[in-house]
Amino acid sequence: MQNFEFYNPTRIIFGENTIPKLAEQIPAEARVLILFGGSSAERNGTLPEVRKALEGRYTREFGGIEANPTYETLMKAVDLIRTEKLDFLLAVGGGSVIDGTKFVAAAVDFEGDPWSILTTHGANVKAAMPLGTVLTLPATGSEMNSFSVITRQSTREKLAFGSPHVFPRFSVLDPTRTYSLPVRQVANGVVDSFVHVMEQYLTYPADGLAQDRFAEGLLLSLIEIGPKVLKEPQNYSLRANFMWIATLALNGIIGVGMPEDWSTHSIGHELTARYDIDHARTLAIVLPSMLRIRREAKRDKLLQYAARVWNLHEGTEDERIEAAIVRTEEFFESLGIPTRLSAYDIGAEAIEPLIGQLEKHDMTALGEHADVTPEVSRRVLELSL
Repeated sequence: MQNFEFYNPTRIIFGENTIPKLAEQIPAEARVLILFGGSSAERNGTLPEVRKALEGRYTREFGGIEANPTYETLMKAVDLIRTEKLDFLLAVGGGSVIDGTKFVAAAVDFEGDPWSILTTHGANVKAAMPLGTVLTLPATGSEMNSFSVITRQSTREKLAFGSPHVFPRFSVLDPTRTYSLPVRQVANGVVDSFVHVMEQYLTYPADGLAQDRFAEGLLLSLIEIGPKVLKEPQNYSLRANFMWIATLALNGIIGVGMPEDWSTHSIGHELTARYDIDHARTLAIVLPSMLRIRREAKRDKLLQYAARVWNLHEGTEDERIEAAIVRTEEFFESLGIPTRLSAYDIGAEAIEPLIGQLEKHDMTALGEHADVTPEVSRRVLELSL
């Protein structure tokens, strides 16, 4: 196991009827900006409940943050904060709203071009506004980590940044707030969480016994409850478990001391930026092909994954590896999520422009061994057609 430091300061407030506890977490004198996406937070009662919890406080609201939060929209929030002299941010929504709020928090007092926060992946962030979240869509784990992904609409670029300064101070997780989510969003959340675990787990053995078993437990739990979560939208137990699993999938705990991959995410981000495919759906396209192309580098972990997660013990090593990848594809497909580019009418002509974007963003040495070159990425995309 590698040396590591683990730090996660986010307080989790979990369970039904927990939104009123916002009043205990935000200073009474704070000037609060509430950020959200579309009208669903209003319709499902979350925003009204937030307003009630903060009744009597100084608050302003900023809506319209997109499913892939854009730099252009978020800079309008930055201008509002500066004009109104606001000093605390509250994200109400899913990972996109939370990601966007993290960028706003870092950009408000940033000296220089705020887009450079993304191009340096957060290395130049020295401070950020305090923020909290009320989670309504389990998927990204953004409610308990220090990472964010932002799209620049004008250039069709999607980049990530991370900084310890943008950890949420707290996150309220009420599973009942997910009851009204569309099936598509819930399915996306299951796949997003699954691939988050895989990017940290399916690399090479590093003697992290607890991390491996923890990751396998999360994968097995998602396989078990994923289809049920779609079919029983108001089953509190299922939604509660799903919400917590999605948080655990990317709060840092399963990755400590372990090699990590993230090449599937890097390629997926380019697909989303160019074709507006839901983030989780790009991951479902890329991951199986990535595993097939890199099966030798990942052989030991693929065999472990086949045995411990899919209970595959018969046949040759290559047969077990292929069977595990097929099971993974079938799991995604069972949730209504395609695993081929052709499902989105994307053909071979798309590959070279995507490779060009990876090269532009210096994504030329990806993966746990830094050996996912543009040529490897090209082969992955070709296999994904």
